[in-house]
Amino acid sequence: MNELNLENYWMPFTGNKAFKANPRLLVEADGMYYKSSEGKKILDGISGLWCCNAGHCHPHIVKAIQDQIATMDYATAFNMAHPKVFELATKIASITPEGLNRIFFANSGSEAVDTAMKVTLAYHLSKGENQRTKFISREKGYHGVNFGGTSVGGIPNNRKFFGSSFNDLNCLSNTWDPENMSFSKGQPKWGKHFADELEVFLQEHDSSTIAGVIIEPVVGSGGVIIPPEGYLERIREICTKHKIILIFDEVITGFGRVGAAFASERFNVTPDIITMAKGLTGAAVPMSAVAFHDDIYTQIISNSEEVIELFHGYTYSGHPVAAAAGIASLEVYEKEGLFERARDLEPYFEEAIHSLQGENSILDIRNIGLMAAVQFSSDDKPSTEKASKVFLHCYENNVLVRFSVDYLVLSPALIAEKQHIDKIVSTIREAIRSL
Repeated sequence: MNELNLENYWMPFTGNKAFKANPRLLVEADGMYYKSSEGKKILDGISGLWCCNAGHCHPHIVKAIQDQIATMDYATAFNMAHPKVFELATKIASITPEGLNRIFFANSGSEAVDTAMKVTLAYHLSKGENQRTKFISREKGYHGVNFGGTSVGGIPNNRKFFGSSFNDLNCLSNTWDPENMSFSKGQPKWGKHFADELEVFLQEHDSSTIAGVIIEPVVGSGGVIIPPEGYLERIREICTKHKIILIFDEVITGFGRVGAAFASERFNVTPDIITMAKGLTGAAVPMSAVAFHDDIYTQIISNSEEVIELFHGYTYSGHPVAAAAGIASLEVYEKEGLFERARDLEPYFEEAIHSLQGENSILDIRNIGLMAAVQFSSDDKPSTEKASKVFLHCYENNVLVRFSVDYLVLSPALIAEKQHIDKIVSTIREAIRSL
């Protein structure tokens, strides 16, 4: 490691100066574990970054990638195609909610969000409603870092450095209220009324100018904020009433993270569009997709006067190696019953993480499926400092968690065992007591 030049790589979402002064390098991965450059075996409590749902280096996924790269490395997606991309689209459509059968491929969650937003605008324009150009999102929402996703993002630091283009934002309140819902297990019973903000906003503004509402059904990077009972149902009802496209950003919640194929299935609320990435390929190869309702596809395709109905796409849309990884990942999820396994493990994970309640400086704990957040208070020291120190303590004791601002995030792989959960939680407990 001493011979490695760290200076040329500009790291994303990282304090570059601090990291390069004390680097943490991962060199191998298998199942639930990483191996560090120092040879330490590190339990991965965050599935890479919410994404390695079947664990690291699953043999079936690895072989599919190896076989595909040896057969065909690349095929253009423009006016040509290859069989695997159609096979993957069919497999995705078999697990999306009824009616969301048209699948468009991209390379990242950010690109999936931009695709969803552009198609939403194209849909309204095709219907002669070119005044529908605005989007409504939500505080603490994260929708990637391309210009479209940044424009509807609800995390201030992701917007404020990039100019006046991102100042005009129509954001609903986030649904976290610690006074009324702290330490809720699963969906809070209080808070459905937060959805009525959307109706109020549409009454105060011209609802006919709104193209879409984009929300994470469960806020992920913004702190694992779970929707109150009835909240998503009310959002769906309002969007239908005003003929507004409802987009669920399921980049994090898709592919078993909440104990179902998608959060829309878990909560029994069907949007018009779903964005997905991360678990789609288990992050073995970058890939994302967007599932559109048949009506959106038909409206655009049937009413276009152009030979090419939608002027949008990417060089790597439906890349053969990514498609092979996606097919293999979905086969693993099905064969090993990982979505059901996550749902079965949820009660144990829930009780384990909530056992931290009462430890010093914990303000709240939130969870659903195999995702959770532990939020710190600022009663004696800044909460951001506490979160950072707990992260470092855990890493030094061979457990990888994630910290952001004033909370920790957990999202173990769907293959996790109870012993892994116990180790993660006990290490966090030790870290908190060491503050």
